[in-house]
Amino acid sequence: MATLRDQGQEVSVLPVIGIFGANASGKTNLLRALFDMRDAVRTSFAAWATDPGVPRQPFKLDPAAADETTLYEVDLMLGARPVRYTYGFELSNERVEAEWLHAYPEGRRVVWFDREADRPESEGGEFLFPGSGDSGPGAGTGFQGRRDVLVSVTRPNALFLSTGATLNDPQLLALHRWFVDNLWLVTPGRDVKARSDWTRRLLTESKRREDYREWLVELLSIADLGINAIDIDRETGEIALRHRSSDGSDIALDFVGEESLGTHSWFAFLGPMLSVLDAGTVLLVDELDSSLHPTLAAEVVRLFQDPKSNPRGAQLIFTTHDATLLGSAVLDRPLAREQVWITSKKTSGETELYPLAAAGPGDDEDLERGYLRGKYGGSPRVSVGEIARALTWREKEREREAKASA
Repeated sequence: MATLRDQGQEVSVLPVIGIFGANASGKTNLLRALFDMRDAVRTSFAAWATDPGVPRQPFKLDPAAADETTLYEVDLMLGARPVRYTYGFELSNERVEAEWLHAYPEGRRVVWFDREADRPESEGGEFLFPGSGDSGPGAGTGFQGRRDVLVSVTRPNALFLSTGATLNDPQLLALHRWFVDNLWLVTPGRDVKARSDWTRRLLTESKRREDYREWLVELLSIADLGINAIDIDRETGEIALRHRSSDGSDIALDFVGEESLGTHSWFAFLGPMLSVLDAGTVLLVDELDSSLHPTLAAEVVRLFQDPKSNPRGAQLIFTTHDATLLGSAVLDRPLAREQVWITSKKTSGETELYPLAAAGPGDDEDLERGYLRGKYGGSPRVSVGEIARALTWREKEREREAKASA
C-alpha cells in the first residue's frame, strides 16, 4: 500500500486489486464498466453527436432497468502535488441526467461544477458553478473556465468534461487526460494480436526502444521460454525470438508461425504492462489466469506491489479464478486481504461486489481454502459430483425413451 499526501492529508492508495468470483458473476462487466466510463469521457463530444440519445447497455435481466439510469463515479489523485478529485455522471437513453466534479484541496471539498438536467431555472438552471470564485488555476479555486461558452455548446447527450477538454479548457484537460491515458483493458484471447502489435511497436517505434528491448528479453527469459535475444528486421519491422539450442547455438524462430501460444500470450501481455508501468497509469486485466501461468501471474502482482519495479505508482486491477493468489505454500500470498474483492451473482441476476474483509476471515485463516469452499461467497454453488450426476441422469432418460419407443 502506497501513501500519498493530498496537500498535507495522507491518502492510502492500493497498487493492486484482485477481483474473484464464479463464472458469470459479473467480474468482466465490472472492468467493462470502467472501460465504458473512459470511452464516454473520450468520445461523447464527437461520437455521440452522430445519433440522438446516449449509447449505453442497461441491465437486460430486469426489464424495468431499461428505464433506470446508469451511474459512474471515480475517485482520483492528480497532479505533481496530488489533489483528490471526485468525478461522475449519470446517463439515461436520451441524455446526460447529471454530472459533477469536486476537488478536495487539503481535505476541503470544492465543487467545480454540478449539472442536473431537470434543475429549474429558478434554482440556477442545469449547470451550477459554486466554487470559491477566487482567481487562479489551483484546485482550491473552483472552476474558472469560460463557463457561459462551454455551457452553450454542451449538448444534452454530451459530457461537460468532454466538451471542455475538446475546447482546450486548461483545468478540465488535466482530468480528461487521465481518462485518455488510463484504464487500458486486456482481455483473454480476443485481443492477443493487437497486444502483440503493441509490444512490437515498443521495439520498433518507441523512443526508448532499446530499453524496451532489454526489458523484454529479460522478462521473456525469466518466464523460462528459452529466449535470450530478439531480432528485428529493419525494413519490415517483423521480429524473431532467438532460442538457445541443445548445442549451445542460437536459433531464431518465426514469431507468427513457430512460437507457442504461451509465448504469444506472455509477449502480448508485456507490451501493455511495460507501457503502464512506464507511464504510471492503470491496467485492467480480465482473467489474469487465462493469459498467464499462476506463477507468472503472482510475479506480475508482486511487480506492481514493489515500489522499486513500479516507481511511478502504476495500478493493476484484474479478475481471476486463481485461488493460489490468495496464498499458498508455493506462492506465499501476493495479495493482502484488503486488496481482494469478490463478485457474487444474486438470484435476480444482479452482481454484488464486496471486499473480502466483509466476510470476516480470521487473521491466520487460509484464504485459499476458505474461498474454494465458498466461505466468502463468489464460488459456484456446485456439490461434489453434481455435474457427473446430471449427465448420468440424462443418459438414463435417453435409455428409458429408447425402450418406450421400441
